[in-house]
Amino acid sequence: MVSMISREPTIERLTVARGLLLEPFGLTEAALGKTLASIAEHRIDDADLYFQYTRSEGWSLEEGIVKTGSFSIDQGVGVRAVAGEKTAFAYADDISAASLSDAARTVRSIGASGQSRRVKLPSHKVATCRTLYGALDPISTLDSAGKVNLLERVEGLARAKDKRVVQVMASLASEYDVVLIARLDGTLAADVRPLVRLSVTVIAEQGQRREIGSSGGGGRFGLAYFDDAVVRRYVDEAVSAAVTNLDSRPAPAGEMTVVLGPGWPGVLLHEAVGHGLEGDFNRKGSSAFSGLIGQRVAAKGVTVLDDGTIPDRRGSLNVDDEGQVTQRNVLIEDGILKGYIQDALNARLMKSRPTGNGRRESYAHIPMPRMTNTYMLSGDKDPREIVASIKRGLYATNFGGGQVDITSGKFVFSASEAYWVENGRVQYPVKGATIVGSGPESLKKITMIGNDLGLDSGVGTCGKEGQSVPVGVGQPTLRIDGLTVGGTG
Repeated sequence: MVSMISREPTIERLTVARGLLLEPFGLTEAALGKTLASIAEHRIDDADLYFQYTRSEGWSLEEGIVKTGSFSIDQGVGVRAVAGEKTAFAYADDISAASLSDAARTVRSIGASGQSRRVKLPSHKVATCRTLYGALDPISTLDSAGKVNLLERVEGLARAKDKRVVQVMASLASEYDVVLIARLDGTLAADVRPLVRLSVTVIAEQGQRREIGSSGGGGRFGLAYFDDAVVRRYVDEAVSAAVTNLDSRPAPAGEMTVVLGPGWPGVLLHEAVGHGLEGDFNRKGSSAFSGLIGQRVAAKGVTVLDDGTIPDRRGSLNVDDEGQVTQRNVLIEDGILKGYIQDALNARLMKSRPTGNGRRESYAHIPMPRMTNTYMLSGDKDPREIVASIKRGLYATNFGGGQVDITSGKFVFSASEAYWVENGRVQYPVKGATIVGSGPESLKKITMIGNDLGLDSGVGTCGKEGQSVPVGVGQPTLRIDGLTVGGTG
């Protein structure tokens, strides 16, 4: 389901953004136009102003005590000018006409000065915008007593679930983020972005063994989402992971068939493939996928999307951080590479068009091409049939972290929940399995695709060049042949 692009909510978000980011500081849209005109007096290709107001709150429970971990308000403006491949950027954490003018003077030096030019800027046009989530402040959707109660409920349920649970840690985070973007081409865009997340981690003990399990989720909505059913699901998953690992054995090592479960294991796809399809790496020729558009890069049946238009999802945006409307981008279709994800700069230099993937951590950072929700579409196989097809191999249902080398495509991942399978039957849980491989090669080794596409529960954060942004991942159950498993046994 893709949302409608509608005008009323767009105007509403613009009103909220003006009220927080312009009016208190005596700024008008005419003042923004003047700033952009002064930057454009030197020869540049692009410029934008990015205003942001962020209020966030965090609560945590440890050793049975709930405490507020943090409360912060941050606001500021980032000013950018682009000439050719060069970017000049300045930011200020106080919003004022003076700081805008200082930043403008700083960044315009990137352009060829020659004689000063008079520039007539296009009149403002409000950017088209999706309506994927409500313009609400999630922090105020539950009072302090309700937040304490929620975390205490998590602890109570986790301890009641299994007597081997000896420690429970839980945290609740809410963020209200408002942005306003003014571009050199006259585009004016705004977004109001709620974001919440509940996380639970448990430690279970049996004899001398202690094991950890965690779960959680969230998205772009209010705290009412975390009702009893959702809380129970997170607790059950965390406790189940911890107690399962109490019986785990060392993971075998070597080359073998690996079956990945649906949902969060899509993080492997995100790292191994998604980063390699970002426009900046491909423009510079540093990605393993550079120059391969139109060629087969994966097995038949493999279709990979980056989709910023799924309602309420953590990785979704109404507009990206350059004021471009988000899109459903097909990156790989039936194994053929179709395109890269682009921000405005890389799209212009690669003579393609932006894909709604210009993202930045905050006003103090420059935008770059980043993923939103990256997932693989379902195939036609029953997941049970896929597990039953394993002669000797690994069935990995959950992952911890991982990393990738963009240039070579090589990745390494640690499985946090995995099982050894022989002759199609699950034998026992294993611990310490790391999956090592190459993104481009592993795509070609996919031999079975399940009919059970699942998206993650809403916990993903992606790091790139020191910037973190919220993302989503997903996939169906997948069989990949000939992956290397580095084990402990």
